[in-house]
Amino acid sequence: MDIHNTAEEIVVARVGEVFDAIIAEGNPDGFCTCDQCRLDTVCYVLNKTAPRYIISNRGVARTETETLVRQQKEADIVTLAYEGIKQISHNQRPNFSHKNAHPDHAAEEAKPVFNIPTIVGRLFNGLNFSPMSDIKVELRRNGELVAMKDGNWQNPYTLVANTEGAFTFWPVPIPARSANMQKIFEFLVKVETPGFEPLNHFFQVPVTSEFFSSGAFSMGRITKLPDLYMFPPGGDEDF
Repeated sequence: MDIHNTAEEIVVARVGEVFDAIIAEGNPDGFCTCDQCRLDTVCYVLNKTAPRYIISNRGVARTETETLVRQQKEADIVTLAYEGIKQISHNQRPNFSHKNAHPDHAAEEAKPVFNIPTIVGRLFNGLNFSPMSDIKVELRRNGELVAMKDGNWQNPYTLVANTEGAFTFWPVPIPARSANMQKIFEFLVKVETPGFEPLNHFFQVPVTSEFFSSGAFSMGRITKLPDLYMFPPGGDEDF
């Protein structure tokens, strides 16, 4: 079954038009118009826009007849786009150059790779079971920090209070000799922070190589780790 959110297409198109209009007007407010800020603005608007799902051509036809509703929605989207541009431009991601680069991903040479699934886990204080926060979690392989798929994913990952101890990693694909190869990759989650014993959690991820690098995050490709616990020095780690 192919489920499609038509609101996403509208948001992407309208946000693009708003950015293009700002550039055409000489960008008097000095907003950042790089690809990453455009993408962040699209996410900002989508998070404030009700989805509109269809699963058939009948659904497409129905959306085409709702002209007035669609026009009002698009006007609201434009307003949200300007709102998002202002906020995102003044709070830019620090790990990007924010240059106006438009890489041609279609021109990239296709090569077989192991698409490592997204790695998800949670970290708790072993004495009171409260989520850990304000500490860094590292993902390592062969003693080195694992490179992430893109700059939106960080390694080390800094835990924050509002994510309830959760951490996530999306490793960069690993080259393979051919497609349909099976291999087990070994990883280490490493955490060191004052007041607690160092945590080293080893785990394995079986992966089958594919001809193309996965270009989009998918909830269907996730390795969920068991809950991890940290203890003060001398604490009972088997508690």
